[in-house]
Amino acid sequence: MAENAPPSREAMEFDVVIVGAGPAGLAAALRLKQRSPEISVVVVEKGSEVGAHILSGAVIDPIALDRLLPDWRNEQSPIMTAVADDRFYWMSATRAVRLPNLLMPPLMSNHGNYIVSLGSVCRWLATKAEAAGVEIYPGFAAAELLYDADGAVAGVATGDMGIGKDGKATDNFTRGMELRAKYTLFAEGARGNLTKLLLRRFALDAESEPQKFGLGLKELWQVAPDKHRAGLVQHSFGWPLDNRTGGGSFLYHFDDNLVSVGFVVHLNYENPYISPFEEFQRFKTHPLVRSTLEGGRRLAYGARAITEGGYQSVPKLSFPGGALIGCAAGFVNVPRIKGSHNAMLSGMLAADHVADALAEGRSNDELSAYDATWQDADIGNDLWRVRNAKPLWSRYGTVLGIALGGFDMWCNTLGFSLFGTLRHGKSDAQALRPASEFAPIAYPKPDGRVSFDRLSSVFLSNTNHEENQPAHLKVADLALQNASEHAVFGGPSARYCPAGVYEWVAESSGPRFVINAQNCVHCKTCDIKDPNRNITWVPPEGGGGPNYPNM
Repeated sequence: MAENAPPSREAMEFDVVIVGAGPAGLAAALRLKQRSPEISVVVVEKGSEVGAHILSGAVIDPIALDRLLPDWRNEQSPIMTAVADDRFYWMSATRAVRLPNLLMPPLMSNHGNYIVSLGSVCRWLATKAEAAGVEIYPGFAAAELLYDADGAVAGVATGDMGIGKDGKATDNFTRGMELRAKYTLFAEGARGNLTKLLLRRFALDAESEPQKFGLGLKELWQVAPDKHRAGLVQHSFGWPLDNRTGGGSFLYHFDDNLVSVGFVVHLNYENPYISPFEEFQRFKTHPLVRSTLEGGRRLAYGARAITEGGYQSVPKLSFPGGALIGCAAGFVNVPRIKGSHNAMLSGMLAADHVADALAEGRSNDELSAYDATWQDADIGNDLWRVRNAKPLWSRYGTVLGIALGGFDMWCNTLGFSLFGTLRHGKSDAQALRPASEFAPIAYPKPDGRVSFDRLSSVFLSNTNHEENQPAHLKVADLALQNASEHAVFGGPSARYCPAGVYEWVAESSGPRFVINAQNCVHCKTCDIKDPNRNITWVPPEGGGGPNYPNM
């Protein structure tokens, strides 16, 4: 061994390694054990515990739960609040016009669905998986892909811990582990660091449209009892976003006077002065929303990127040695604002193909049958009917785009579409236009009652990182960041980041780019929206990042 080479890693062998303990990963793990208790399964999760990095609305369609755990309704679980009232609003600055439910395509109805904390659901699923014999390792970030001699994926390695900012081992240094497997399933969620590498290595997205993303921001509130309406699902679009900026919002009433308040901004927006966080805060000042929140208490805050490309952006899912599942594959239904049901269905579908392969004595080959079946299964049917909603919205703006999207969904319900299958075109990073074409936006100051500043919000996310570690936000070319991101686009990183990670500080020698990595809530927006793709998010030490208790 070379003098400065790190010690060799210990290795553990499993039948299946799953990266990510979200709905997709846990459903896959549990399904594998249901198929055969003898299959050895391990799940690695970068959050400090299962659910720590889970952030979603969430109103869940129980189709996947009904298949995975048919008796779940007869058990004690965190899935308690059935949707009782389903409302859609178009908002102006002072008014909210309710849209008749009869205008909505049937697939948009939320009756029969449940309002939940998806983090709590994942913790519950984890107990089920562990009881079935699945090993779950929270606090371990999968940082490296392992390959066999033929170039097939053969597992992952967790990141080394105890590396200082200078890149050298500290007294607390611990080498990562190699988790080797016959098959590896990647359930990293939107814009996963290893998923990006797999897409490039195996050209998985060569024949699909560019993936599109949104930034979802969420707060959890405990409201006054007289303002709580258990089972109320309220969606809106329009103000405060302009017609050219896509997005929408939700209020979900559930459990003990809790209300999930969320706001999604599509990341193909053009104006570099837009701040999704400030738009969210402004949204809460609308009379329809303020009337619910005022007098309540904000309990938690977080943000996360969402895959929005839909059917035409789903890449090839299988490759030698493994497959993509869940939001890593891009299975979110944007108009329904739902993805957990498809995430679980994809995990179960992939698990079935893995179990079949293992039963045949196969290993590290390509699960091509998984690719061949998802389109004709429930996932494909769910996404096919809404495939044009996002591109119509992007092309024609909110008002006309939503109207045309709704019309197309009705047509698809009847089995046809006048639009065929529309393309997305350019990536979200390419959508940003120079700052010279826009005027800066003067956002109102937070009132401290329903609107708040970024730093106090990040505090509520319980975000923490080991300070003496290498930066997990990598800027490839600082000169380019100054010459383009700042000089041409007006420094949008200081606005698109929902956690105050990036700042442009004016100095006599010129603007200086400051990265406050400690604030990072792992939303991945910088990895998506930087106009030059100059910023790359990689996992910090395992356990770092937000610690959402019930998001």
